[in-house]
Amino acid sequence: MKARLPQGFGGGGAANLQQLARQAQKMQEQMTEITAELETKEYTATAGGDVVKATVTGKMEVKAIEIKPEIIDPDDAEMLSDLVMAAVNEALRLAETDKNERMQEVSGGLNIPGMF
Repeated sequence: MKARLPQGFGGGGAANLQQLARQAQKMQEQMTEITAELETKEYTATAGGDVVKATVTGKMEVKAIEIKPEIIDPDDAEMLSDLVMAAVNEALRLAETDKNERMQEVSGGLNIPGMF
């Protein structure tokens, strides 16, 4: 008894492989476009009730850090450092989440190593 493949599978060989390659190339082009778009975006997060605000780019670079003067306490530099770190980490998390969501839209949930 011979196993049957569903209609549209098998028999195509090279044609199916070419179609798959075209789809992969199109997906790669879309991901490149999205990456370029995301690199121009900015993500902002705050900490400590908005006394520290950090802005990062889609390239994962810190663009700006704003600190309200009333939070600056020369005797407690560690607290200020913690607030800056929290704001920057949250802004980076926002950028990373946005990138992952956009790439998932293009890839249909496929996790292809090296694609993004």
